[in-house]
Amino acid sequence: MMLMRTDPFRDIDRLTERILGEASRSASMPIDAYREGDVFIVCFDLPGVRADSIDMEVERNVLTVTAERSGTVRDREALVIAERPTGTFSRQLFLGETLRTDAIQADYTDGVLTLRIPVAEQAKPRKISVSHGGGRPRSIDA
Repeated sequence: MMLMRTDPFRDIDRLTERILGEASRSASMPIDAYREGDVFIVCFDLPGVRADSIDMEVERNVLTVTAERSGTVRDREALVIAERPTGTFSRQLFLGETLRTDAIQADYTDGVLTLRIPVAEQAKPRKISVSHGGGRPRSIDA
């Protein structure tokens, strides 16, 4: 498995949203994750975040992404509606042992942080030769 799909705090966040309503919703960082050939790709939605406020760290196969979005309303302006969350965003992903966390590439374009994580050599598909009683070996995908 490339990415652990469980987030122990996600269910708590959802329950808190239901109990306290939408106004209490904490800053979220939705993601898409998929494999494309020998690379695992993770895209984080971070609209309105400055690139220099994004911080990433990997420790023991746990990737932590933190970013900050400042408010756009100045003190002298009268706020009418405030639905866009501000403050610090944080998301942790548990990466599988089959990913090369030492070779992560990151790009931030149009409010989307895209990480490209190479799949480790031992996790790539390989051919295995199968011999047939006295015949020559035949290759199949493993």
